[in-house]
Amino acid sequence: MSDTRPKKSHSHFLENDKRRTWRIEDVFEKFLWSSRFLVLFGVISSLAAALCLFFIGTFDVVRVMVNLAGYALGISEKIDLHVEVIGSVIGSLDIFLVAVVLLLFSLGLYQLFLRPLDAPELNRSTNILSIETLDGLKDKLVPLILLALMVKFFQIVLIMKVGSWLDLLILAGAVGLLALALLLVNLGKKITHDLE
Repeated sequence: MSDTRPKKSHSHFLENDKRRTWRIEDVFEKFLWSSRFLVLFGVISSLAAALCLFFIGTFDVVRVMVNLAGYALGISEKIDLHVEVIGSVIGSLDIFLVAVVLLLFSLGLYQLFLRPLDAPELNRSTNILSIETLDGLKDKLVPLILLALMVKFFQIVLIMKVGSWLDLLILAGAVGLLALALLLVNLGKKITHDLE
């Protein structure tokens, strides 16, 4: 038995509409894919901020060395050498750590959104600069940020004046919270490593 139903003919307008929709989708997808280059603003800004912090940290260390040379030569005896040197060196260490965080963040954004770097593939010892996932970037940044906070805390403790038992109690609580934060970070690493 033959089919007597009329065959559906494709409309010329419908075909043009489909082609137009596909073209609009293609243009939009190309635009969306190209918008990833907006990440370059974050990459360049983070890199510039890291460069500024490296310069500031280096300047602080050079200033400490000049003060130390002046103290050794007897030119400037009025400075408290221990507080000045230790505070400035620890402060510059904190600045360098924040600069490294910004540098890693810049490299991570570039590798995640634009393209992987060729240099880490050539030299396996630079594995810290190879970032393949957002979790990988987070895993590299969180310990550095925590370390920078601990160094800043140590710098504040050096100049802190303990006047009462409440000050000592606050200091002990802060040290306990830092130890807990370190424990949680290490525990999180161990759990994720065991899950893999």
